[in-house]
Amino acid sequence: MYILVVDDEKDIRNLLQMTLEENGYNVVGATNGKEALEMLKQADIQLAIVDVMMPVMDGFNLVRTLREFSPVPVIFLTSRSDEMDKVLGLSLGADDYLAKPFSVAELLARVKAILRRVNRYKEQPSGNPDLIKYGNLAIDKATCTVYKDGKPLELGAKEYKMLLYFMERPERVFTKKQLYYAVWEDDYLFDDNTIMVHISRLRSRIEDDPQNPQYLKTIRGIGYKLHYTGK
Repeated sequence: MYILVVDDEKDIRNLLQMTLEENGYNVVGATNGKEALEMLKQADIQLAIVDVMMPVMDGFNLVRTLREFSPVPVIFLTSRSDEMDKVLGLSLGADDYLAKPFSVAELLARVKAILRRVNRYKEQPSGNPDLIKYGNLAIDKATCTVYKDGKPLELGAKEYKMLLYFMERPERVFTKKQLYYAVWEDDYLFDDNTIMVHISRLRSRIEDDPQNPQYLKTIRGIGYKLHYTGK
């Protein structure tokens, strides 16, 4: 398996390749989004580190196209640090966003965290393909039942659908607009209050302390993600 580095700057590609290989990863490189797409279709890529501003096909369009056929994790690495660019990148399906100039140590930490999460949660228990587990939570999709510490929880239809959406995509950040589309399957009309009410209801069911959540985290200025911080 490989980490794919996509950047039109040769020095950046070389730096990342050297750093990642020194830490035990196999690395391949691409100079633009079009070249990267071909590699993503052919090679066994476990994570992609993608620049935004590139010739032929930029990083945003690369990830937009990638998400049509692959869930491979993506870290955006770019000199564009504007908040709206960050929101756009995450809403397209990126898993993380790091601005240039960047700390090599921080990048490595983020790579390790994402791969640890993917390796931990991508495989469901073989005995029951309808069972999804995360932390002390579990969902049996066959019966639409949610469990915490082995005990069933009572959730409304929207809260169940929202939790299922999060648990099928742990550690991913979602905007309120994305959640609305996923749960209500309708046009989003700036209805932030509806999302906030249902997030609050969901927290009241799955959290020991809704004011200090261990599962459902607020990402200020962007949205929410499922990230377990308990034991």
